[in-house]
Amino acid sequence: MSPLAHSLSPAKSMAVVGGGTMGVGIVYVFAAAGWNVWVVEPDDARAQGLQKTLLETTQAGLKRGKLNDQRASHITTGVQRLRSADELPLGLDLVIETVPERMDIKRVVLAQIDARLPSIIASNTSAMSINELAQCVKDPSSFLGMHFFNPVWSLAMVELIRGEATSEATLLAARKFSDSIGKTSITVRDVPGFATSRLDLIASLEAMRMLQDGVASAEDIDNAMLIAYRHPMGPLRLSDIVGLDVRLDIARQLSSTLGDRYAPPQILVEMVARGELGRKTGKGFFDWSNTPNS
Repeated sequence: MSPLAHSLSPAKSMAVVGGGTMGVGIVYVFAAAGWNVWVVEPDDARAQGLQKTLLETTQAGLKRGKLNDQRASHITTGVQRLRSADELPLGLDLVIETVPERMDIKRVVLAQIDARLPSIIASNTSAMSINELAQCVKDPSSFLGMHFFNPVWSLAMVELIRGEATSEATLLAARKFSDSIGKTSITVRDVPGFATSRLDLIASLEAMRMLQDGVASAEDIDNAMLIAYRHPMGPLRLSDIVGLDVRLDIARQLSSTLGDRYAPPQILVEMVARGELGRKTGKGFFDWSNTPNS
């Protein structure tokens, strides 16, 4: 990715640490809104995949009239890639970490981000304690959760998770940042699973149990939610897109704090063990082998 060809004044500046599925979506929406964006991704192959996804999604946005040429150029040529959070510019307005849901990894990354003195640090975690993560930074009043939803460019909500130390000024700024990228925000306190992860996961796990028990096919279970309840996507297909390994990690975290209703079904455990992780591996509850980016 080339350096910024132009600055869209009065643009804010932000960075995303982690160039996976969620990271690329967050990069896209901030760049599309005119922010100056850096992305930290040490893996060359993943960085190339991120650039390819940005290009394809931008082309689709242009065709649908969602972007103008200036914004499209900003997304495809303006995002700057770094290999380490240690290389981030000093004093960015916002840095969001999207690294794997493991405390050992997040602890290191958050300390690196903190050393670059951004105004606000946010975690995109969907299940880990914001209060616990806040212990990784020197000023927890400037730390909060900003939980986005996949695909980030399509789903118009951000869940803001307020830790015990998160200041009113930090929360207000996060709301304004969310508004600036066209997202509606809700604010929840730091409880296991927040609001959206609990609602989403309980439906997905029950759908998996139904499939495991032979109640209906994956297609018919999903169609029940699509047609009867007008959900835009069924819980099994959505799980494939999120990643079954991610679903399993979150289920294990929430079952440890909220009880057996969040215990992962055996079908999920076995599929992850076989490497059937959903769209990213080409196979999950559905066949994704002929799907781009699978």
